[in-house]
Amino acid sequence: MSLKNFDSLCECSSLTECQVGSSPTAGSPSGPLKEYDDEPDETLSERLWGLTEMFPECVRNGTYTVTTNTWSGIKGLYGLSRSVMWVVASSSVILFAPVIFEVERAQVAEMEKSQQKQVLLGTNTAMAGPMPAMPPMPR
Repeated sequence: MSLKNFDSLCECSSLTECQVGSSPTAGSPSGPLKEYDDEPDETLSERLWGLTEMFPECVRNGTYTVTTNTWSGIKGLYGLSRSVMWVVASSSVILFAPVIFEVERAQVAEMEKSQQKQVLLGTNTAMAGPMPAMPPMPR
């Protein structure tokens, strides 16, 4: 705003004479601003509730519908994911437990066979593995 426009709005002789909070059309500068310390502060929820009045009813209803549907969708997905994880975990235990038990049983049987061989033939033979086949004897 230029100084020329300022002079037409305010009757103060200079920019420094005008007080904050005074009306530019008033004949004389008014007193200091009113203090609002005695009024309780608004909470965030009160401010947000007050802001809802500036939107039309259809926007408020649409926002409410979207919010509630989103929240119920999230809750539904959470419940579904819990159920799916339970089915996957229990099925994997049921399907893979017998395989794991059989592999462990085969390893134990192989270890027992190795120990038996060690006792019968000695320590070096058990470590060497199966005995090589002997070549046929000449006639």
